[in-house]
Amino acid sequence: MKKRLLGVIDATTYHEDLEELIIHRSLAAVPIAGRYRLIDFVLSNMVNSEIESVAIFPKFQYRSLMDHLGSGRNWDLNRKRDGLFFFPSPNLDGPQQGIGSFTHFAANLDYFYRSTQDYAVIANCYTVLNMDFRPVLDWHLASGCDITEIRQKGKSLEMYLVKKSLLIELIETRENTGYTCMRDVVADIGHSYRLCTYNYTGFTFMIDSINTYFNASMSILQPTIWQQLFLKDQPIYTKVKDEPPTRYLAGARVKNAMIANGCILDGYVENSIISRGVKIGKNSVIRNSIIMQKCQIAENCVLDSVILDKDVKIEPNTVMKASSRHPYVIRKGTVQGALMNS
Repeated sequence: MKKRLLGVIDATTYHEDLEELIIHRSLAAVPIAGRYRLIDFVLSNMVNSEIESVAIFPKFQYRSLMDHLGSGRNWDLNRKRDGLFFFPSPNLDGPQQGIGSFTHFAANLDYFYRSTQDYAVIANCYTVLNMDFRPVLDWHLASGCDITEIRQKGKSLEMYLVKKSLLIELIETRENTGYTCMRDVVADIGHSYRLCTYNYTGFTFMIDSINTYFNASMSILQPTIWQQLFLKDQPIYTKVKDEPPTRYLAGARVKNAMIANGCILDGYVENSIISRGVKIGKNSVIRNSIIMQKCQIAENCVLDSVILDKDVKIEPNTVMKASSRHPYVIRKGTVQGALMNS
């Protein structure tokens, strides 16, 4: 089985509704759940499915993504054979219409020719789920499918399983067929391929806007959702950082929150996600919010339904109140001190 599946992750997607969070980073590198990045989910799913060769095809602002993944050691992909591969886009202009650009693949066709795997899983980088791809392959083979599209309740998850030789054929004949990506093939009712759908029933969130990102993050705080995502026998791996435990000072109170390592808390945190190295000052109140790495919140602040990107500084006595439908986003590295009530 280890030699049967090849992993392909499309990291070229740019969702305009997430612009506030992806100006300085790839969508795949957006932090989530305190200590993870979006790509950690699909990449861990592949590793847990015994996929030993994974190719990542990035386009936008991928420095932070490469820094996060490194050699792939934290996913056991730093290998002499197979392992983790990066293939940045050489000439893709404008927005992509679907997952898995055949033009992007064509520029790195040698990778597909040299790989020893017979089948490929092509996936996006922004779906939060915990899935084993091995049953999909078994079902694909038993059903005699040419292409299997993974769906949930009739909606495509933009993940596909295809025989590698067919994928190479689709790449090489793209100019004649007009197919630019897997979505084009699936959407064409006139094609001659046997198309199948595999229904995934587990918890899934596709992150394509600030609202879906916020709602997914708040949902992860629910124990029933957490238990579906973070499984003991199918762990979600991420970059390991050696940081001290969080310090809870005398004034700290925490209720239904995820707190990463290295924080210093002296305020009240409720229904929120706090990333590594965050400092929350005395008498500050954080509710229904996402606070990313190394943010500093001074004393006597009130934050409700707010997303603070990395390295944001909130000055004393600042009040920011929004709603779950329209959470307020503070960009990376900015200083906020104005009174903002909405």
